[in-house]
Amino acid sequence: MSGLRVVPARRGGRERLYVCRPDGGNVAWYDRDTGRVNLLGEDERDRVLEALGPFLAGPVTVGPPPVPTPAELARLSLHPDDDLAPNRPGEALLIALDRDPGPAHRLRPDPRRRALLAEQTVGDVLDGMEGAGWHTLHSLPLPGGDRVHHLLIGPGGLFAVHALYARGARVRVADPMVAVGRRPAEPLLRLLRAQADRASYALTAEVRPVLVPTAPAGVTLTAVPRGVRVLPDEELAGLTRLGGVLKPADVEALHAMARDRRTWERV
Repeated sequence: MSGLRVVPARRGGRERLYVCRPDGGNVAWYDRDTGRVNLLGEDERDRVLEALGPFLAGPVTVGPPPVPTPAELARLSLHPDDDLAPNRPGEALLIALDRDPGPAHRLRPDPRRRALLAEQTVGDVLDGMEGAGWHTLHSLPLPGGDRVHHLLIGPGGLFAVHALYARGARVRVADPMVAVGRRPAEPLLRLLRAQADRASYALTAEVRPVLVPTAPAGVTLTAVPRGVRVLPDEELAGLTRLGGVLKPADVEALHAMARDRRTWERV
């Protein structure tokens, strides 16, 4: 027997098997997604492969861990308090509702809860796009109390995605005004362009705004809005078909920059 034990874990969305000494020290890990066994010491090779034997499926490569990319180094050096990647969809609204849930009995539904449902609906769709070269960050704070609902980063570029609750209502878009059902129209597209411009400035890369009405009865455009995509939530995943804008290394570098809270303090 090798005397080593195998401990499963998930790191960064990947399933890994860590090989540990009896004292808990790591000597290697097996990344199932890449089929690679990363050795921290070549002298442990035989013992590590013996311990992992029951878990290995198909051909694997064995060697030292790959050299971290600049984006990985930036992530590793990021203080947890400044890392926005763990933010949940609607993070700011969840915190606000936890601090002030409002009266138990209301004549009308709390608009914050409808807005939260919209952000969670859109966030679930965007999170489902992970793994195809795309990354999503949620509830990015901007100075002045504003925020970007979702930032999508991938081969097709960067998108500031704004969720709009519209369940069962018709949405009418007459740039820059947006009306949902019988509610008064608001210049929402103007706000989205401003947010995308601020994000572009922060990341020194073009960020395009996207308005996503959730579960609308229909969407009517009087004309194609200038520079803004309007996509119901069921069409949002189509953005993954876009490509040819960013290379994988650029996607990772921009994701590392965007997840740093300090990036957004200067816009």
